[in-house]
Amino acid sequence: MSNIKKPFGFLRGSLVTQILIGMFAGIILAFVSPSGAQAAGLLGNLFVSALKSVAPILVFILVASSIANHKKGQKTNMRPIVVLYLIGTFAAALIAVLGSFLFPSKLLLATTNASLSPPGSVIEVLHAVLFKMVDNPIRALMEANYIGLLVWGIALGVALRHASDTTKTVVSDLSYGITFIVRLVIRFAPIGIFGLVSATLSDPETGFSAFRGYAHLLTVLIGCMAVVALVLNPLIAFIITRQNPYPLVFTCLRDSGIPAFFTRSSAANIPVNMTLCKKLKLKEETYSVAVPLGTAINMAGAAVTITVLTLAAVYTLDIAVDIPTALLLSVIASICACGASGVAGGSLLLIPVACSMFGIPNEIAMQVVAVGFIIGVLQDSVETAINSSTDVVFIAAVCKAEEQKEAAMAASAIKES
Repeated sequence: MSNIKKPFGFLRGSLVTQILIGMFAGIILAFVSPSGAQAAGLLGNLFVSALKSVAPILVFILVASSIANHKKGQKTNMRPIVVLYLIGTFAAALIAVLGSFLFPSKLLLATTNASLSPPGSVIEVLHAVLFKMVDNPIRALMEANYIGLLVWGIALGVALRHASDTTKTVVSDLSYGITFIVRLVIRFAPIGIFGLVSATLSDPETGFSAFRGYAHLLTVLIGCMAVVALVLNPLIAFIITRQNPYPLVFTCLRDSGIPAFFTRSSAANIPVNMTLCKKLKLKEETYSVAVPLGTAINMAGAAVTITVLTLAAVYTLDIAVDIPTALLLSVIASICACGASGVAGGSLLLIPVACSMFGIPNEIAMQVVAVGFIIGVLQDSVETAINSSTDVVFIAAVCKAEEQKEAAMAASAIKES
């Protein structure tokens, strides 16, 4: 691998610095030449499409390779990571309930969107997830069905554990080759983010000026997500590692959150998170499975979105909410958030499911969804940044805790000897 890096040495450098330069250049272009900024949006669309195209095959091959080459006795730490994913998502929903209680939002419900067809219940969400698990592997690759890819990758990896060493080496080399291609794509992130920022800010329908009428709602949404990123996640990381969590949290927000904010795609950010985990020197057999799994079920940002918008509809309709109902909403929002990747339209189209527990009819719930789409550029950007950066925070916390445990055991063994 060290040999194939040399021809692309001109691409090396501080990626975060280059991304910030691209972001500011996009802002300047949007204000100086809106028409030019719209044209530059092609660069952003190409970058996101490139990431989305390499991510499915990357997940499939890395998961299969990691499991196939897993040595007996090695720890993958997947169980505590999954537990953290579920705890973090539920805790985020509780934070959203508290934020909505303290700063209730009301909506102007005047628009509908009849073309959308959200799931009718939590059972339908779970059905969608289950059917995606047994999807055809070729279709799962073509449609970027990460739940199905995880299942097939794990199954293939388990089967290949009994293969010859030569076959395992081929699979391992293939994963390295795909990872190298992904690294090349990620190096073009500054150009892609330049195009995304300039196009977003220059569009009068999706630009930030369109959010002024929903300033209070956005403030509650983003405020709750900020509490998740800066209070909840560090608290969980501290409990796991017993170390100052903020260097890790800020690194994840910078290296994972910033790209995710502008691409607005957890799938597109999978290669970015893989690279960050490698930079943090985490175990590949852990993060190669945990990162795509986090994309599917670690949805703190989605839980906040579902909860805040649902309670905004509740307050708009003057429906009373007690503490047991709020707790039940948190549970439902967490389940819906974990199933968001299995539903077309993501977290916004799961709002009617949460609204149904308050007896809010589907016609009104869909008006809330329409409001969500209006603020979607900023809401979805922050939501994706929180979801994506949280994945790496939890994976790194568990891996570091395991390293501390192993070091303590080694020190104890030396002391006894």
